[in-house]
Amino acid sequence: MSTLLHDLRLAFRRLRTSPGFTFTAIIIIALGIGANTAIFTLVHSIMLKSLPVGDPAKIYRIGTADNCCVYGGLQDNWGLFSYALYQDIREHTPAIEELSASESYRTMLAVRRTGTREPAQSFRSEFVSGNYFKVFGLNPYVGRLFANSDDVKGAAPVAVISYRAWQQKYSSDGSVVGATFVLNGVPATIIGVAPPGFFGERLQGDPPDFWMPLSLEPVLLRENSLLDHPELNWLYVFGRLAPNAQPKQVSAQLTTEVQQWLTSRGIVSEREKADIGKQKVDIGPGGAGITSLQESVWPGLRLLMAASGVVLLIACANLANLLLARGMARKMQTSIRLALGASRIRLIRETLVESIVLSLAGGAAGIVLSHLAARAIVLATFRGNSFIPIDTQPSLPVLGFAIALSLLTGIIFGVAPAWITSHSDPSETMRGQSRSVTDRSAFPQRALIIFQAAISVVLLAVAGFLTMSLRNLQNQQLGYEKEGRLLLEVDPLAAGYTPERLLPLYQQLQERMSAIPGVKSSTLALYTPPENNNWGEHVWAPGIPDNNTRQSSWVRVAPHYFETIGTKLLEGRAIDDRDTPTSQFIAVVNQTFGKQIFGTTDVIGKHFGKGDASHAGDYEIVGIVEDAKYRDPSNPASAMFFVPITQVTRTYQEPGDSSGEIRSLYINSIVLHVAGDPNSYAEIAKSTLASVDPNLTAHHVHSYSEMVSINLSQDTLLSRLTSLFGGLAVLLACIGLYGVTAYRVARRTGEIGIRMALGANRKDVLALVLRSAFTQVGLGLVIGVPFIFVAGHFLASQLFGVKPYNLAIVFGSVGVLATAAAIATLIPARRAAWIEPMKALRTE
Repeated sequence: MSTLLHDLRLAFRRLRTSPGFTFTAIIIIALGIGANTAIFTLVHSIMLKSLPVGDPAKIYRIGTADNCCVYGGLQDNWGLFSYALYQDIREHTPAIEELSASESYRTMLAVRRTGTREPAQSFRSEFVSGNYFKVFGLNPYVGRLFANSDDVKGAAPVAVISYRAWQQKYSSDGSVVGATFVLNGVPATIIGVAPPGFFGERLQGDPPDFWMPLSLEPVLLRENSLLDHPELNWLYVFGRLAPNAQPKQVSAQLTTEVQQWLTSRGIVSEREKADIGKQKVDIGPGGAGITSLQESVWPGLRLLMAASGVVLLIACANLANLLLARGMARKMQTSIRLALGASRIRLIRETLVESIVLSLAGGAAGIVLSHLAARAIVLATFRGNSFIPIDTQPSLPVLGFAIALSLLTGIIFGVAPAWITSHSDPSETMRGQSRSVTDRSAFPQRALIIFQAAISVVLLAVAGFLTMSLRNLQNQQLGYEKEGRLLLEVDPLAAGYTPERLLPLYQQLQERMSAIPGVKSSTLALYTPPENNNWGEHVWAPGIPDNNTRQSSWVRVAPHYFETIGTKLLEGRAIDDRDTPTSQFIAVVNQTFGKQIFGTTDVIGKHFGKGDASHAGDYEIVGIVEDAKYRDPSNPASAMFFVPITQVTRTYQEPGDSSGEIRSLYINSIVLHVAGDPNSYAEIAKSTLASVDPNLTAHHVHSYSEMVSINLSQDTLLSRLTSLFGGLAVLLACIGLYGVTAYRVARRTGEIGIRMALGANRKDVLALVLRSAFTQVGLGLVIGVPFIFVAGHFLASQLFGVKPYNLAIVFGSVGVLATAAAIATLIPARRAAWIEPMKALRTE
């Protein structure tokens, strides 16, 4: 211990007397460790942590497929369940001790506390079974949580508020518990506050503010209720298994039960009956909840882990070079100590301790950087959300990771410099042996520069691939206009509207919104392209054979829809005021619809329908519009048809089809085409909405440009971070190249003086230094370029409109690195060229 303390004091003294070296080394290590710790923080918070629940290892998810959000028909691999099927499984599966159900999407509620004059506010909510909190092993923070008796028809309406909503919206007011709130016009009692840190059974932005029992779903949602529709699957199911129950056996039992239930209930169409035997229900670990977010971000996190790892390797190579140069500068001192009897082990240990101290100091600075970087990454990823339940504070695992990484960096990349500098030959050094001949550090330094150049050019190319892909995504033809469009998301159901009152409301909304000065046109819709929503149906058409490919998305829209969102009408007419509840039912389709359903784009006058074969002639196609991307902008446009907001089919035989038709009447979107900046119209649009009905509130108000940016936020983040990491890699590689070149010039000062004394001019010296440096960079490029093609191959699934063997990116990456290397090398090269020969000769 005494020796270790001595070595530590010596290391601190040496570092204090060389502040420039110390500062440079700490910054280099901080960048490398900070980048890796930031990414590990996200991996730990998103991928590795369980839900904050009791005994998460014993929770299982029933049905592991990530289907969403309302699913009719067969699923093959089940992930969603109807309420009736959930009840059947709960009653007939003794191997599952407790089985809970929760809504697969978020419902917007209009919430107002009774006894106040404040207007209703919009909150996100979730319907859950009465044993939901029990299955997750949670205790209330205040009051009580649900019991099974709360989740029966006729029970008094109750709700549980989240700790965050209670704290931020109601200032932790204890009187909230036991108070009556009006939820969608229905009085309900707040019975408790959920525990802090619990945000539901999945990780996502803007989690629920309120939880309500499933039995309240028909009361609050009325015509939009799904509870009594056994043919519609919309619930996630979690449970705890009985002692000694085996997941594989329970899975097989559930698969049989679901197949028997589908056969006995008569809710499967004739064309699907043959596929009942293919249905299966898997059981998987449920401690992490619904993992759809984790699965969507994991490819990006993997890429960022690799990129940050490359940055750390380059940083470590620089640290090794710095230590090596520093050790060789102390060569005379080392030789004297060896000659006086110091052991090589002691000298190695001293250098190694210095390396570890530097790494730990860099790691401490990196932890600070990592917290800021991780928070910035989360905010960019979840752009558009008001709250993100991802903790980026340095936790014990994150701190342990950073400390371990710092120690490994100091040890692994300090051993080689320590070993090389400790093996000086005292006799040669004392005799002043030519440093240009005997310098043992030359090969390792050059090898490290070659390594840095090779991995830097690969990282630059990866950044180029993702940047070009992002540019293609942003500049593609979306089938609608982003500029000058403002979107207001509303919920007439939460304001208490019944289907009979909707059409007069819509007429008034369109008239009032169109009258706002500066508004060129306005429209209403079930949803619009940037919302990334989707309603899908099986399509039937006379004379067209039925098969599983006849699927189409569809939207219910008001007049002026296509001109307002900027989608071009290619043929026929658009939906307009002549389309009334009593007129011929019509539809407008996109180009892909005609090709996919009818095999041709000549579809004007053709008929089709949805629901079942008896409705194959419901809609007459009167217009064709260009394809627009309503979902993932990186995928091709899907088949779509558009029907008037005024025309409703009430003759469906299946209850689910009838209820779906009624639910589709409740619009979600108001779109304004405006002159100038759309955001400047937000306040007047909201006040106009309130003038129509004070109970109507806009949940969100965004411009189309902002919505598109939100949809591309992950692609933008990946592109910018890899570009940042690529820039750091080039910067660090150039710092290393500059340092090594400057060091080599200093070591060869005498040699340069002799060359100049023998007739070499400044250009010859300049070429000598540049040639030496670019030989190393060139070798690095030769090694790195083939790996660019390997990286492009692995990135192919994440690229849009970019070939994995793009030569422009290859040459661009090589050019950027070569230019940066030239700049870094030119400074010491010029310094060498301007050395005075007599002064250089006197250095020996």
